[in-house]
Amino acid sequence: MTLFPVPAFSDNYIWVLHDGQRALVVDPGEATGVAHWLAQHGLTLDTILITHHHADHTAGVASLREGSGARVVGPAFEPMPEPLQRVQGGDRVQVLGLDFQVLDVPGHTAGHIAFYVANAGDAPLLFCGDTLFSGGCGRLFEGTPEQMLQSLTALAALPDPTRVCCTHEYTLANLRFASAVDPGNAALARYTQACEQQRARNLPTLPSSIGLEKQINPFLRSREPALVQAALAHDPATTTDAVSVFATLRTWKNEFR
Repeated sequence: MTLFPVPAFSDNYIWVLHDGQRALVVDPGEATGVAHWLAQHGLTLDTILITHHHADHTAGVASLREGSGARVVGPAFEPMPEPLQRVQGGDRVQVLGLDFQVLDVPGHTAGHIAFYVANAGDAPLLFCGDTLFSGGCGRLFEGTPEQMLQSLTALAALPDPTRVCCTHEYTLANLRFASAVDPGNAALARYTQACEQQRARNLPTLPSSIGLEKQINPFLRSREPALVQAALAHDPATTTDAVSVFATLRTWKNEFR
């Protein structure tokens, strides 16, 4: 299996996974670039996976489906480009011989889902949309801090080698915030330097891994004493409750420049 992030818009990635003949595409916010890439590599589009309803993840679905007859699989409880197979946490989806587990990960949107497969070659694979980013997490447009914390905790429980395929090149901006709230984190400093080198060569910083994110991502580390203290110092109204700390960190990130 080959994994490739097709760039879209200013900072999106549309993930393609293929076996040399058939491909699955994740969150196609536009169709033209994806269709061109598939044709260039002689691939037939088999399945489209959708994590949530935002247009930069769905606007290319109809065109790609009409041009290929591909199956579309998406969240059970969000507005979606019909027709599609609707799934929710606990469901399984078979694609290209792989067994994807569907995870409910509300927070960014109310019905956001992720797709996880354990047997995807060298390491497990997670398509997580806008829930988990490298060094960050999605804004809470529809969900609550408690929901997002629960979602991220569930993702953090996946095996450390799991490849994290999120859908935006937000990494350097996220790491600037992470460095501000967790300045003593040596792993974070090393990762920031590596990502700066990647972007200087115009290369993606993704995929990341669950093990790495647990070392450097403040939203997966919000229960750590250093992050708790940073949140308390930033907003004295914060309590040591895990949800309160997480909520303060997320609000702080929203305002961070």
